[in-house]
Amino acid sequence: QVHLVESGGGLVQAGGSLRLSCAASARIFNTYTMGWYRRAPGKQRELVASVTGSGTTNYADSLKGRFTISRDNAENTVYLQMNSLKPEDTAVYYCNAKYSLFVYWGQGTQVTVSS
Repeated sequence: QVHLVESGGGLVQAGGSLRLSCAASARIFNTYTMGWYRRAPGKQRELVASVTGSGTTNYADSLKGRFTISRDNAENTVYLQMNSLKPEDTAVYYCNAKYSLFVYWGQGTQVTVSS
């Protein structure tokens, strides 16, 4: 069992930045592919970005250039730096950990971008 705890969400004006953090309890954190997903009101959950244990990243095409995912394997933490935020980025952001057939989710953190 992997426990994920997100932090860093909040209210920000359009054009601002936020950094989300996700602390994981996994003993072998560096074997997990970590990801950030989001669910906007009335929409399905979508992938924001992911990073493998070796550091290979993947982004939703629409977010490339504004969002950056990173991880610190020594601290069992994954980050999402979000810049130039837009009102349409408003969503609940979820941390995700995958290893083989195992998938774990955090409880989510709300990000609200005001216009």
